[in-house]
Amino acid sequence: MIVWVNGAFGSGKSTLVDELRPRWPEALVYDPEVVGYVLREIVEVPTGDFQDLRLWRRQVADLAVGLVEEYGRPVLVPMTLINPGYVGEIFSKLTDAGIEVHHFFLKVSREVLEKRIDGRSFTPDDPEQDERVRRWCKDRIEPCMAAADTLPSGTVFLDGELTPQELADVVLARVDAAAGR
Repeated sequence: MIVWVNGAFGSGKSTLVDELRPRWPEALVYDPEVVGYVLREIVEVPTGDFQDLRLWRRQVADLAVGLVEEYGRPVLVPMTLINPGYVGEIFSKLTDAGIEVHHFFLKVSREVLEKRIDGRSFTPDDPEQDERVRRWCKDRIEPCMAAADTLPSGTVFLDGELTPQELADVVLARVDAAAGR
């Protein structure tokens, strides 16, 4: 089983997964962003977004399938994924492999997202790079908010302004209900 936690940058994906982790100790945490960082070291990313690399999408899906098959444990995936074609490409590989995918999307207002992004430090030793990353994240708020209308029909929308504990309660209850527990 894969629990994909989606949403805009600053919506609380990693915070939610951090809250789920101790409450679901058998779950593995897999951040596909790491795959993107590796690819950036090897190949040029012409658009600046490693999700546009077909290889990234293939590797993300293959590694997720491998983690489930090899370890037989649930996998928590905190990753913004909003391009409908990319969502379809990755999720269909997962479901074709017989993996149950629970997709959650954190909905958060623009104002809260901007405040959270402004409060983060991405590269503390490089203020100019920090500002570029903040700007990049903020430029993606609108597309992320608009993507809510294009996500797969089974997507569960969560109020990203709830506490991490409340969100984890909802996710675990949904997963348990789907499993018939």
